[in-house]
Amino acid sequence: LCLLAMVLRDRLPPMDFERVLQMCVVHDLGEALHGDVPAVAQVAPGAKAADERADLRTLMEPLPAHLQAQFLALWDEYEAAATPEARTVKALDKLETIIQHNQGANPPDFDYVFNLDYGRKHTATEPLFAELRALVDADTRDRADAQASRTIPPGATGEAAPHPTSPQGTP
Repeated sequence: LCLLAMVLRDRLPPMDFERVLQMCVVHDLGEALHGDVPAVAQVAPGAKAADERADLRTLMEPLPAHLQAQFLALWDEYEAAATPEARTVKALDKLETIIQHNQGANPPDFDYVFNLDYGRKHTATEPLFAELRALVDADTRDRADAQASRTIPPGATGEAAPHPTSPQGTP
């Protein structure tokens, strides 16, 4: 997430970029212990955020109270999309998620169409995010169309598909 922000820095509206980077790091720390729940697998609204906040608190236990408060405030600001910096990080996080869905190794029945609505309210906040969203959505549509046009989906023969990182098909 930080790298995406750094790559796009010159095209972002004027804002406190140090705060953007801090928020990116704090946001990702919330996913450090238990990973990020894939967007398509999230069912209970707010549960992911509560779990990530609890994990962040666990990670911060050894820190002095003033740093814990500072980092939690950044996390809460991000979650509420309360500032231009938070809205920027929120939009970048949604775009990054969709890019990962489009580029990652997904199961044969992955719901690419899900991406077309995912995070739209956050990616519509600035012209840059809307421009990037259009590019990512075009890729999503291409993948959904390719998936729909397959006569026999990969793995439909009952054979396990090989793991993408292993030539023998095992992780």
